[in-house]
Amino acid sequence: MKRLFLLLLTAVLPLSAQDKPKWVLVKPALPDTITLHENVECSHPGDFSVLANVYVPKKEGIYPAILLIHGGGWQKRQIEPDKPLAERLAQRGYVVTQVAYRLSTDAKYPAAIHDCKAALRFMRANAAKYRIDPDRIGVMGGSAGGHLSGLMGMTGNLKELEGTGGNPDQPTTVKACVVMAATMDLLEANKDRNSEGHVLFFGPISENRPLYAQASPIEHVSKDSPPTFFIEGEKDSLKIGRAEMQEKLRAAGIATGLITLKDAPHPFWMSQPWLDETVEAAADWFGKHL
Repeated sequence: MKRLFLLLLTAVLPLSAQDKPKWVLVKPALPDTITLHENVECSHPGDFSVLANVYVPKKEGIYPAILLIHGGGWQKRQIEPDKPLAERLAQRGYVVTQVAYRLSTDAKYPAAIHDCKAALRFMRANAAKYRIDPDRIGVMGGSAGGHLSGLMGMTGNLKELEGTGGNPDQPTTVKACVVMAATMDLLEANKDRNSEGHVLFFGPISENRPLYAQASPIEHVSKDSPPTFFIEGEKDSLKIGRAEMQEKLRAAGIATGLITLKDAPHPFWMSQPWLDETVEAAADWFGKHL
C-alpha cells in the first residue's frame, strides 16, 4: 500500500519538482593534463603571506590566463570549493590563478583588492615561468569574489587601489571580466540596512560612505572598462546594481552579457549542473575577448 501511495504521489507531482537538481558540493579532482603549483607566494604585505594556486596546462604553449577570486563574504576562505571551477577552466586552455587575499578578519578594505592586484602583477611578472600571455589576462569571481572581480575589471591601474604588493612596473588592467552573483552597488545594497559582512569589511556606512562608493564597481565604469559578463542563479538574490551597471557599460560602448542559470542557488558554481554551465558560459566569454 505504501509503495502504491508513493507511485501515485510521483505521478501527480509536476516533472520540474521531480527533476529539480539539488545542491551538492563538487570535490576537486586534478586532471593529469594540468600541473598545479600550490601555495605560491605572490605578495607579502606586513606579516601576511598572500598565496596563490596556479593551474597550468601541461601541453606546450603560451596560454591566456584567468585570475580567479574566491567568495565567502570577504570573511571566509573558499579556495577549496572553487578548485573544481579552476580545474575545468584550465582544461579549456587557460592558466588559472586562485588568490588567497586578506579577509576582513585579517585587514579591512582595501587590503583585499590590493592583494588581488598584487596577484595580477605577479602573474605578469612571472608570465614566462607559468607560460602566460601577459596581454591576455581576464578576471573572474563569485559572490564576494565577484565583487572583487568587478572592481578589478573597472579599476585597472587606479592608483588609489594599487597597493604596494610588489612588481609595481606591471599593469593591473584586464582584457575581460566575469562576475558571478555579486553586488555591484554597495551604496544601494546598504541604503536600508548595513549588513554585518559589509561592516566587518568596510566599517559602518554612516562613517565610511566614501569607501562604499569607491568599492562599488558601478562607480568606475568607463570607456576603458573591459568586456564584462554576468552569471547569475535564478534563485540567487545577490544582484544589486548589476542591471544598472550593464546600462552604464553599454552607454560607454563596452560589450556586456548576462546568463541566468535555471533553479541555481548561491553559490551555484560549486555544484552540478551549474558548475559545467558556468564553465561553458565563462569559457565562451573569455574565448571571445581574451
